[in-house]
Amino acid sequence: MGEIRVRVLLENMGDVFVKASDGKKKTAVRALELDALVDTGAVLLFLPQEVVEKLGLIIIDKAIVSLANEQKIELDRAGPLAVTIAGRKMVTECLVGPPGCEPLVGQIVLESLDLITDSLKRTITVRPESPYLPTLKLK
Repeated sequence: MGEIRVRVLLENMGDVFVKASDGKKKTAVRALELDALVDTGAVLLFLPQEVVEKLGLIIIDKAIVSLANEQKIELDRAGPLAVTIAGRKMVTECLVGPPGCEPLVGQIVLESLDLITDSLKRTITVRPESPYLPTLKLK
């Protein structure tokens, strides 16, 4: 079994909202496509500081994060941003990591987009039971 990497499109939703309200004005939406590691042990999307800055995301708040070695650190949360994987899109926030760190896709993104991982094939796909739209639970 190995790591799963996925191509991710990120868009600044603040820019999208401004563009929608501008009418006929041309407003650019800052966007970036990158490869990320799928981490089923992570909760949120985790992006390097330079990616957050390039997208022009705003710092929303802070969070205490438990790392794999049980160490706890404080990280910024930034957003709003749209995340598109496998043709499915959601709006979320991200944790801001140090420059040059590995981008991670966590469980909230996987669950919200209704994506499943196959660690043997090292792939991520849409759930076969919901091929057109994500199916979400409200229990």
